[in-house]
Amino acid sequence: MFQTTRRRLALWYTTVTAVLLLLFATGFYLYVRETLIERMDDTLNHVVEVVGRSLVIEPVNPHSEGGALRVNVEASFRDNAATGEDDHIDLEWFSPTGELLWSTLSEPLQIPLHLNNNGETVRMVRGSGGALREAGTQEGEEAENNDRQQLTTNNQQPTTASPDSLILRQVTQRIEVGRQVLGYLRVSHPWFEVTKPVRQLVWDLLLGIGLMVATVAAIGWFLSGLAMEPVSESYQRLKQFTADASHELRNPIAIIQTNVQVALADPDPDPKTQQQHLKVVERLTRRLGRLVDDLLFLARQDSGIVQARCVNVSVDSLLRDVLEEQQMLAEEKGIQLALSLIEPIAKNGASSAASQSGVTGVSPSTTTTIATTLSSQETWSTLYADRDQLARLFTNLVGNALQYTPSGGTVLVKLQPTKRSGNASLQISINDTGIGIAPDALPRLFDRFYRVDQARTQTAAAGSGLGLAIARAIVENHQGHIHIDSTLGQGTTVTVVLPQRDEG
Repeated sequence: MFQTTRRRLALWYTTVTAVLLLLFATGFYLYVRETLIERMDDTLNHVVEVVGRSLVIEPVNPHSEGGALRVNVEASFRDNAATGEDDHIDLEWFSPTGELLWSTLSEPLQIPLHLNNNGETVRMVRGSGGALREAGTQEGEEAENNDRQQLTTNNQQPTTASPDSLILRQVTQRIEVGRQVLGYLRVSHPWFEVTKPVRQLVWDLLLGIGLMVATVAAIGWFLSGLAMEPVSESYQRLKQFTADASHELRNPIAIIQTNVQVALADPDPDPKTQQQHLKVVERLTRRLGRLVDDLLFLARQDSGIVQARCVNVSVDSLLRDVLEEQQMLAEEKGIQLALSLIEPIAKNGASSAASQSGVTGVSPSTTTTIATTLSSQETWSTLYADRDQLARLFTNLVGNALQYTPSGGTVLVKLQPTKRSGNASLQISINDTGIGIAPDALPRLFDRFYRVDQARTQTAAAGSGLGLAIARAIVENHQGHIHIDSTLGQGTTVTVVLPQRDEG
């Protein structure tokens, strides 16, 4: 599937580039061709102007003043011999009546006079009598096509009498003095002086376009591969996530179905047995509810649907609430749960003492004293964040620490100000003396549904494997950072750094 999409992307890249190159090449070809024609016409008009100034004009009757004038052909054109060169410009001089009087051509052209100062393209073909006759006056592309079909070589000379066809660019002007017409001057230039460089340009453009299209095809294939990599990785992650979610849902659903079927199949149900089945169903239903809630949160987070409802949150107060909620679980497992607050350095340079308060097993009066003592910390420990998300974050992390810490262990939650990238931040670390995590498992801890090993899986039978994934999503949603350090058999430290952003 991805290879097909990659081929389509590469094909689209190549096609679009080829079309753009063809449009550019066509425009460049037309520009160069028109430029060559304009230069040729300018040259012909310049020749007409030079020749017109060099004409020897004399009166028909030298003894009469103000009489008719004529052009002395012998004196005017005595040095204008045919050179036989490829770029030779041929001249023809006609009388006022249109009679050819002088020409550099080796054989006359059977072409009637067409007065044209802007230039015209004339194609000549050899008639049945052997003379070159006009096949038609053409302009632009048609003349060039005929030139390609008729000319056998690019170096054919216009003064040669042998060609069966010939294409010329001509300018014809009337030479007159006052109102008296002295004659007509026609200047001809071989058309292949345009087609020869234009043909070379066409081949060069085709070669360049071919190389560019091949290069773009290779680059397009490479870029499409790069573009498809994240899509392929996301698809693989989605497949794995779907498979893991299905597995996590299938097991409790199967157990619920089994308990319900057993309860329904009993013809003489025992109330205690029925109650036991209902307790199992209720426990698994709560587990399924937590799992679905976690999946919905991650899905909304990935799609950007979750909008943080940020307010000013006193983190120290929030941590005390979380620890008090986890107090019962800590007492049941015999774990010491403690909160340590490290105040920032005072403005006068004196360092405030750290305030450390044990939460597990404290009396109500002691709890009140702690709240009064910590109320002074609310200024430096305030974050502009989503309180519900932070509560979920710290509940997950503290719950994990309690879950993987054996009886008699310690879980210490520490809050202190810090600097990260030059910005004021709060650092919250949760340190436990639990079973620890192997080094090779640390990189995958935040993967969804990932469990370190069988021992932890059995210990965390009620977990869904989404707690740390949700924790990372919440931290990233607050532009923070989360890191885990652990030593197998000694304990784990989870460090969360949250920037103290301004409101809005």
